[in-house]
Amino acid sequence: MKRETKGKNVGTYETLNDVLVNLFRDISGIEQKAVRELGYLDITMNDLHVIEAIGAGEPKSMSSVARALSVTVGTLTIAVNSLVKKGYVIRQRSSEDRRVVLISLSARGKDVFKHHDSFHQSMIDSIVKELTPEELEALTRALTKLNSWFRGF
Repeated sequence: MKRETKGKNVGTYETLNDVLVNLFRDISGIEQKAVRELGYLDITMNDLHVIEAIGAGEPKSMSSVARALSVTVGTLTIAVNSLVKKGYVIRQRSSEDRRVVLISLSARGKDVFKHHDSFHQSMIDSIVKELTPEELEALTRALTKLNSWFRGF
């Protein structure tokens, strides 16, 4: 007989927990391995997230990147200091408002961004080709709901 937890089937709970924990760990590990194979041995997963949030476009303010990452500007400053020392990020003052610090990717940072973006594209392409249109639609709906829940956490 299956137990119930808060009205939910325990087997389903355990399966979802295992899938979510393993997915997070596996994707992080695969991303880290892919970046290291390109020769970027000094990049952490946190560094990758910051690089991704900065993007390859125009410089962004520290506050906008911190908001995108759901961290404080102080926390982002520590990460950016490290990325500046490693040569991946450029920090400059806004010419319009000297109080505003803008950050952008260096050529080296843009290269990591490009390879990381390519990794994500390849990962999604691999998933999509394994699913029927109905499965893809259901997965997209479920992950969108899951993402909304995590964003509200």
